[in-house]
Amino acid sequence: MPGLLSRGKQFGSELSAARNVGLAELGLRGSLRLAQTVRRVYPKALRWLIQWRQPTPQELRELFESLGATYIKFGQFIASSPSLFPKEYVDEFQKCLDQTPAIPFTRIRQTIEQDLGCPIDQVFAHIDPEALASASIAQVHAATLVSGEDVVVKVQKPGVQAVLTTDLNAVYLLTRLFELIMPHTDRDAIAGLVAEMYQSMIDECDFRKEANNLREFRHFLAATGNKEVVAPKPYEQASGDRVLTMERLYGKALTDTAPSASGVNATESLFHALNTWFASLTQCPFFHADLHSGNLMLLPDGRVGFIDFGMVGRIQPEAWQAMFALFSGIGSEDYRQMAEAMVKVGITREKVDVDRLTADIATLFRGLNAMDPADVLEGRGADGINAMLSDLGSIARDYGIRFPRSFTMLLKQFLYFDRYVEMLAPGADIFHDERIDLMLP
Repeated sequence: MPGLLSRGKQFGSELSAARNVGLAELGLRGSLRLAQTVRRVYPKALRWLIQWRQPTPQELRELFESLGATYIKFGQFIASSPSLFPKEYVDEFQKCLDQTPAIPFTRIRQTIEQDLGCPIDQVFAHIDPEALASASIAQVHAATLVSGEDVVVKVQKPGVQAVLTTDLNAVYLLTRLFELIMPHTDRDAIAGLVAEMYQSMIDECDFRKEANNLREFRHFLAATGNKEVVAPKPYEQASGDRVLTMERLYGKALTDTAPSASGVNATESLFHALNTWFASLTQCPFFHADLHSGNLMLLPDGRVGFIDFGMVGRIQPEAWQAMFALFSGIGSEDYRQMAEAMVKVGITREKVDVDRLTADIATLFRGLNAMDPADVLEGRGADGINAMLSDLGSIARDYGIRFPRSFTMLLKQFLYFDRYVEMLAPGADIFHDERIDLMLP
């Protein structure tokens, strides 16, 4: 009982701290949002309770999509974290959609004028009322500045940040309560992930931070003399907290295999993009952490445009060395090297028995004898890297090791690039091809 009381006092102090930073200030809007969430969840939860079963991954994914922006992002977090979540959930949440209906332009216009503090025609000569794209947090419109430049305008949907804050606050408090009731759970295992997700989502709502990311990346390109990759120029005079105006790049998705009229070599452009991303791990303050095919554009002159810098990751050079040691250990079947790298990359409160961890990893890979380890690493066999990471993640959890979010973000980009290499340069090996510079520190 004293332990439970102690945890209760700690939970109370955390709740108080959350209020101080605004996480628990729900207000009327928050109360309405909670009521909406309960109304959607209650019938399904009651049915699962009556049937005395857990929801299937598909049922959970469909519920998340029905709950809107926060839970869609939550689903995408699960999909991109095979080292943290069970494989069946990672696979199912790959289907989690982020495309949502566009909201009326009248509301977009109102947001722009409120954020910029002036009538829209003082900034834009023209803005297309039809959205180019619409996602859960923002939508994008083509426009022309009064000074004549073609731009795209990213506008945050009204009320999104309040919904994210309300939803994540509720989930955070529930997970802390769960950890209070279950005294043997790692107090940071779940709530720590929720807090990390909260910060990631709030960062995506901070368009000034995204504009600064663009400026930093453009500076990195200039400082390294890189003329093969570009990033859009942000226009400060036409941007604010909820509006981001950027140079418009014209091109197609890098993975679009349709023949190019200009005769551009997409494979060569892919290697330029990959080398740029590797260089950013050690020479830029951050790396782009959402390089799905829609965020890599092949321009008519062969350059590659990196777009959408709302999600970035940061990694210390020594952590990148440890991660590379892990990848290298997989390829060479050096299980001791893999075990040591996992301990160095991961977060744990207890001393890890590296010999026993090495033996468990060896057992895992002996069970994959039907697959070449290089194929597992490169994602070409069966379930590829997602399956391997799920299994490694299970082993890590058995030893109290939790991989930091930056690790899973990094691996997600490896998975993306591996798919692109398979499409555009079949047979190429990311870790041994002479056209690729890993830029190890």
